[in-house]
Amino acid sequence: MSFQLFNIGLPPALIFIIGALFIPLLKGKLKSVFMLILPVLAFCTLVCIPEGKHWVFSLLDYDLILGRVDRLSRVFGYIFSIISFIAVLFALKVKDDVQHVSGLMYAGGALGVTFAGDVFSLYIFWEIMAVASTFLILARRTKESQSAAYRYILVHIFGGLCLLAGIALYVHQTGTTEFAYIGLSGLASYLIFLGIAVNAALPPLHPWLQDAYPEATVTGAVFLSAFTTKSAVYVMARTFPGTELLIILGALMTAFPIFYAVLENDIRRVLAYSLINQVGFMICGIGIGTELSINGTVSHAFCHILYKALLFMAAGSVLYVTGKIRCTDLGGLYKTMPLTCVFCMVGAASISAFPLFSGFISKSMIVSAAAHDKLALVWLILQFASAGVFHHAGIKVPYFMFFSEDSGIRAKEPPWNMIIAMGMAAFLCIFIGVYPQPLYDILPYPVDYVPYTGDHVVGQLQLLMFGALAFCLLILSGNYPAEMRAINLDTDWFYRKGATVFYKFMDSTLNTINNYAEKLIARRMTAGLAQFAQNAPAKVTLAIIRPLRMFIGADPESYAALRTRINRAFETGTAPIGMSVLAVALFFLLIFLLG
Repeated sequence: MSFQLFNIGLPPALIFIIGALFIPLLKGKLKSVFMLILPVLAFCTLVCIPEGKHWVFSLLDYDLILGRVDRLSRVFGYIFSIISFIAVLFALKVKDDVQHVSGLMYAGGALGVTFAGDVFSLYIFWEIMAVASTFLILARRTKESQSAAYRYILVHIFGGLCLLAGIALYVHQTGTTEFAYIGLSGLASYLIFLGIAVNAALPPLHPWLQDAYPEATVTGAVFLSAFTTKSAVYVMARTFPGTELLIILGALMTAFPIFYAVLENDIRRVLAYSLINQVGFMICGIGIGTELSINGTVSHAFCHILYKALLFMAAGSVLYVTGKIRCTDLGGLYKTMPLTCVFCMVGAASISAFPLFSGFISKSMIVSAAAHDKLALVWLILQFASAGVFHHAGIKVPYFMFFSEDSGIRAKEPPWNMIIAMGMAAFLCIFIGVYPQPLYDILPYPVDYVPYTGDHVVGQLQLLMFGALAFCLLILSGNYPAEMRAINLDTDWFYRKGATVFYKFMDSTLNTINNYAEKLIARRMTAGLAQFAQNAPAKVTLAIIRPLRMFIGADPESYAALRTRINRAFETGTAPIGMSVLAVALFFLLIFLLG
């Protein structure tokens, strides 16, 4: 194994992964400072490192590349480092090293995926993400979170195996391990596509997301909202840009979560469905595949990580101080949690793409790209989805948490670290919305798009105002779908029920075979062998002598007497050793005569 490491220190991924291992050894303020330093070091490394391939070493005639830096990977590296700092700050007062270690390992895996220059490194970091993120769900230590974590890891093991199988076939067919454009062209590419699609929560493979994220810890959900789906968006943009199938899946992905989100009672499940909705815009942009749509996808991923984390932090803060997260249990919290309410409103305005907020300057690029490519139906679906996300994430979430009928809860604001973390995310959401040029400058392609034109602003405001009007009319008329404590069935019903039927079928089938084998082999055959073994030497000797009677001329009476003496000798243990030797000699004589 020969190393050719770049002389600028550790790769950003290893800064997180190795650093996470030292967290249990630290105490107090030193631990807090150390955890905050890790994302700062990673960010500074990314700022300083030039474009190209770095941290390259050879293994078994293949080059493993831990630092393929270009404009696409760098922008994802920036936002992953920024959100890691915010998420660590939000979790600073949590007294649970499991969450701290797994959160940082998870962030390191996402950065590893982002800067992997070969498919083997990609797979290794992909699996690190899956394992580390599972512990953020398990760390809540409830029966529901444990069940959700098991389902979560099983789904991601399936996706990882599909990815690995595709990688193995791809390397065998092409002879290269380079992680670059692949395109849908054969079995290997379809397996890789399927493995990525699981992490991207493409329908109908999406139910793991709204199943697992609401069961994560308060701080774990913030990490989860940032890395798995967005790293999958990055990988999809790297390997399958311009794939028409992604346009269809992305458009569908933007639309169907709206209906589920309206019906959901759990605030974090509402946010999970809205997350799927927003990733759908990105997937659609990748499918369109133009420079404008790819820029829109990347910028929307950047903005989405910030405002979605902000919304999960606001919901998590409410859960942290009240212990409740259902719409039917909350309301009136703006009176005692004004800062959290304001931050939630900023996140809601951003995800709804209000002008002067971050979502507006990114989502409009994808919608415009659909219009430029004359994809009329896709454009209409994206517009409908934009209005829908304002309805459930932009209005429903803050309304039922803070402004609906007073629940009587008088909770205080969360700890200072949570307030500061939400404040940082809210500031970035507003700053990017007001002044998008710094973000546009780091996108993969040159940007000549102007979001703040009269048509864009007026059209978006009309869309949002009609959505707000519809919500108000439904609430005032009493026709808004009632918030109920219920479980809404999704496509996971098929594999949950199917898995149960499959288990029962295999259980009955295999147990029948097992019972039959036990009776035939374990009982009858074993009993027969045991009975035979009780006087086996005598039986073997007689079995050898019996066919030789014709040759030795023994009459029936003499043979019967000989058989009795042999049995008695072996039963009483008085048989001479020579008799066994004689038996062996006779056995070979029989083989010789028959041969």
